[in-house]
Amino acid sequence: MLEPTNNHQLPPIPAKRYFTIGEVSELCAVKPHVLRYWEQEFPQLEPVKRRGNRRYYQRTDVDIIRTIYSLLYEQGFTIGGARQQLDQMRGKRDSVKSQVLDIKGLIGDLEVAAAILKS
Repeated sequence: MLEPTNNHQLPPIPAKRYFTIGEVSELCAVKPHVLRYWEQEFPQLEPVKRRGNRRYYQRTDVDIIRTIYSLLYEQGFTIGGARQQLDQMRGKRDSVKSQVLDIKGLIGDLEVAAAILKS
């Protein structure tokens, strides 16, 4: 993910599994109604909804929100442009993951071949 340039101004993210919308609002310097709007505009942002439709955000959601904030308010992207940037970042991350899996598969194949050659 992109790291917002104002991270030094934002409070550190506590070591918790779930955050309420109020906590995320304070952690990301964004009002709750903006967070609810961004949920509609950015499919990457999907908080868990529990009793009474209460939203619970995970750490990855908070990171995504900080990235969205950076794209919109610091880098000057439009909503559509920020959405495209997030999609590109996700694509790059998925590409790296698949490359790592391919390399791990190759290593496994080489270990099997080495074991055969030794015997």
